[in-house]
Amino acid sequence: MEITVTNFDANTIRVTVIGDAIQPTVELFDSPNEGLIFSVASTVPQTQQQQTQTQQPQTRRSESRKQPSQSSTSDNDAIELVVTGDADTYREPNATSATKTDTPLRDIPGSIQTVNKQVIEDQAAFREEDALRNVSGVVNANAFGDRIGGFYARGFTLRRFQDGFYNDYVAARANPDVANVERIEVLKGPASILYGTAEPGGIINTVTKKPLFSPYSAVDLTIGSYSFYRPSIDISGPLNSSKTVAYRLNVAYENAGSFRDFVNSERIFIAPAVAVKFGPNTTLTLGGSYLHDTRPLDLGLVAIGNRPANLPFSRALFDPQRPGLLFDEKQAYIYLDHKFNENLSLRTAVRVSTALERRNSIIAADEGLSSDNRTLPLRLSVGDQYYETYTLQNDLIGKFKTGSIAHTVLFGLELAKETVVDPGGSQDGRAGSIDIFNPVYGVSVSSIQTNALSNQDIRTFGIYLQDQITLLDNLKLLVGGRFDTYTERDKDFSVGGSTTNGNANQLTPRIGIVYQPIQPISLYASYSKSFVPQVGVSANRTPFQPEKGQQYEVGVKGEFLQGRLSSTLALYDITRSNVLTTDPNNPEYSITVGQQHSQGLEIDIVGKILPEWNIITSYAYTNATITKDNTYAVGNGLDNVPFNTFSLWTTYRIQHGPLSGLGFGTGAFFVGNREGDLDNSFKLPGYTRVDAAVYYNRGHLKAALNFKNLFDLKYFDASSGRTSIAPGAPFTILGTLSWQF
Repeated sequence: MEITVTNFDANTIRVTVIGDAIQPTVELFDSPNEGLIFSVASTVPQTQQQQTQTQQPQTRRSESRKQPSQSSTSDNDAIELVVTGDADTYREPNATSATKTDTPLRDIPGSIQTVNKQVIEDQAAFREEDALRNVSGVVNANAFGDRIGGFYARGFTLRRFQDGFYNDYVAARANPDVANVERIEVLKGPASILYGTAEPGGIINTVTKKPLFSPYSAVDLTIGSYSFYRPSIDISGPLNSSKTVAYRLNVAYENAGSFRDFVNSERIFIAPAVAVKFGPNTTLTLGGSYLHDTRPLDLGLVAIGNRPANLPFSRALFDPQRPGLLFDEKQAYIYLDHKFNENLSLRTAVRVSTALERRNSIIAADEGLSSDNRTLPLRLSVGDQYYETYTLQNDLIGKFKTGSIAHTVLFGLELAKETVVDPGGSQDGRAGSIDIFNPVYGVSVSSIQTNALSNQDIRTFGIYLQDQITLLDNLKLLVGGRFDTYTERDKDFSVGGSTTNGNANQLTPRIGIVYQPIQPISLYASYSKSFVPQVGVSANRTPFQPEKGQQYEVGVKGEFLQGRLSSTLALYDITRSNVLTTDPNNPEYSITVGQQHSQGLEIDIVGKILPEWNIITSYAYTNATITKDNTYAVGNGLDNVPFNTFSLWTTYRIQHGPLSGLGFGTGAFFVGNREGDLDNSFKLPGYTRVDAAVYYNRGHLKAALNFKNLFDLKYFDASSGRTSIAPGAPFTILGTLSWQF
């Protein structure tokens, strides 16, 4: 008897059984302890019977037992059974971001946490900041107009990637949409070994949905507080009878008001993709996305003294007569995956992205409140910016042995070009002022400064080598290094304009070891480095050295309850050096002598306590301070970084009886006191936000009610300085109806 299992994607497998002499008997049933069971037996004598069980723990269990498929084919014909379903667990056993290979998390010497689409769906997390609250130590770090997704981990910036491609230029202009998100992976610590320039905090890698070779469709409608409306569709399936061509289309439209006065937003998101199988070993995927987003440029509230001003959270401190922001972003990509044999494979990927931002706003001036602590100077901010990126990646993965030692070697090349153009005519200037306690809108512009055309051109080339070495079944070593060349040219085309250049050549290593004393436990230790190039020169015309990060990390990973629940405990020590700070001998210039230090502890637990009980919880202690600087006081805490954060989200679904399909969810998100800026001139108070949800699933229908900030707590989400403090949303209800078929 021949049995073949083919894994099409994260949610679909095909099991093919061919009998030697007679058609086998098959049975599919649901085991409460082991998951979905596919049983195969021949009808020949007992001594020749063979039976196999295939378990797919990430497949949603059916509500009724499926009957065996019957076939009228001849004895030697194949019996084919295709099983599809959405994952209903929060746990993801594998992740690609840490090694660019499909490696079990327990074998990775580092902390990598995943928020999958089931968590996103259960929490109605339509912004990445809502999803990333579930990851230890990750905090929102940007409050600039509700358009930028900025996050810190371990005290430092998390750089943004999508499917392994650098994505900060896009994410820095408008929050990405989650309609086509399969999962969000957060790799903690320096990640330059695989991703080039990156802060030592780590990276966020968003993994998008791929075409399915079995039909799938979902239509969702969410309606909520403050005139929130969001319909979306997700459809996929084969395009031909031989199932060698498949498509996927994700579309979302969002129209919303806000608890903030005069703030209304609209966005359109479209993401098509097509996958073509040229054979069992070669797949070509083509896709793209379009995002259109409009909203006012709302910087939030301001600080008075050592805390945010006591103002209504709805108070607008901008000119509502201005249209605000318009953002259009387009992406196109091609992935070619080819397997030469079982031990050698190649992945080639190309992505092109363009983005246009148009800005017409009057917002708070940078200097903050006047001496009367009520008059806020305003400034004009008008202009366009255009962003364009081209990226090529090649990853060759080989598996081989040297004696009893197994190797998985990754050799990669990356070439990228990024352009930022300010087409000229952009304007800044004074625009009167506003009384924050008694605002009168419709201010006039008192002075205008027109900015000339400027162009920023960035080119990078990276080459990297990584070896995952299995010394023993329970002892694994990871070693690797990357060499990057980086050039940046900033040109000002005004009269007498100047050109500023930046260059960097950098080698970044990583080494880690994993020891598994017993099967469920992994002990690990690692050392890694990162770098970020810096543009400009010092007073003596010496180019700035790259900013560098260095981390030591140790940890323990565990898998419990027959693999349903996993945990990570990590301790780390990070030093960030070559930070730009004011030159004390020439204050108009900077020097690279600044240093910052972060150390802490993180705990993440995710998975199923029982088959119907999901949980994702985390805790982090972070001590991040300035250790050397000429601008800020040594010992100051880093902005937006609390000492303590905690999150807990859990859901329970009734699977049997008359209430089958009914579910409940609840969670709490705690963020401690944080410094509002590097001067430590004011603090954001800590808070604990409580959320809840009720679900009902029956057949193709899903319904959910999500209650966010259940007790209507007043809290502040993040700060970008004394004139840009984002208040948290009050009590909000979101209702969702979904039809899947």
